[in-house]
Amino acid sequence: MSDGTLAASDGLSPELKRLIDDLVDSTGADANKDLLSAMLVTSVQMAQATSDRLDLKIASAALSEMSEAFDVFRPYRLQRKVTLFGSARTRPEDPLYAQARDLTRILAAEGWKVVTGAGPGIMAAGMEGAGPDNSFGVNIRLPDEQGPNRFIASDPKLVEMRYFFTRKLMLIKESQAYAVLPGGFGTLDEMFELLTLLQTGKAQPAPVLLVDTPGGTYWLAWFEFINTNLRASGFIAPSDRFLFHITDDVHDAARIITRFYHNYRSARWVGDLLVLRMKNPPDATELRRLNKRFSDICATGKIERARPFPPERSTHDSLDLARLAFHYTRHHYGRLRELIDAINELAG
Repeated sequence: MSDGTLAASDGLSPELKRLIDDLVDSTGADANKDLLSAMLVTSVQMAQATSDRLDLKIASAALSEMSEAFDVFRPYRLQRKVTLFGSARTRPEDPLYAQARDLTRILAAEGWKVVTGAGPGIMAAGMEGAGPDNSFGVNIRLPDEQGPNRFIASDPKLVEMRYFFTRKLMLIKESQAYAVLPGGFGTLDEMFELLTLLQTGKAQPAPVLLVDTPGGTYWLAWFEFINTNLRASGFIAPSDRFLFHITDDVHDAARIITRFYHNYRSARWVGDLLVLRMKNPPDATELRRLNKRFSDICATGKIERARPFPPERSTHDSLDLARLAFHYTRHHYGRLRELIDAINELAG
């Protein structure tokens, strides 16, 4: 391979390195050869370590499941998606079912695709509202649970998974917005993991809507617990409150989701700079106001307008968009969410 992908510290013999290089070359791959080689190196290292069979089964199944899911989502990467979480036990006559169905119907009409866990309850409601053309399912195989719901059961946009961790990865990775309706342990697990990823910057900034029915108290009681036991004890930052929004109005939920991308488009790290891409940049007066309001999340310097950086140009990454760049503190991602909201206000 011409790009010299294998590191000298991987412990492999020169012969094994040549074999791996030759194998990757033989696939016809012309990009990302370093990553393809790294995956093969890891497999060889596990073989050399005489890994336990269960360890190998987990690694093999996880890679296979992710590969299948990537294949399903790859043709739709440029289309915005919202992932819907909620209880599999919600009955069709429950007002929560109607809320989920109505929310996804509104978002589908706005051009959004809907991703769910493919099961019954809230997941079925989301797919009923979005319609089959706009629905993706990431199902978990469980011995005592119902299979995929009737709206996705025979659809090629359905992925079956054995492990919860690979399923959660795909439910979060492929979407640009998230809506969570009341549910049990599984729903709360998914919601807390999502918030943790956003809180720590491990996921792209995105809107998270916690949706209830009018007069419902599920999320209000949850928020009381958060305030009393987490925020008051210093376990989370006050700005973490801006990582999510609680509503009982599906039109409000849809508006917040679509508004998040009204002007803001995406974010990317370039070295130690955080680059925010948007349709319309702030003028000089607006930029001064942003710097004054958000100076606390600038580690050094200030927020500045920027042109595409070399790593962005080399990959043709959103070159048509305006940019703001700054040395972000990498803390208090709720404040970053506030900055994105302020950027969206620039466009009126």
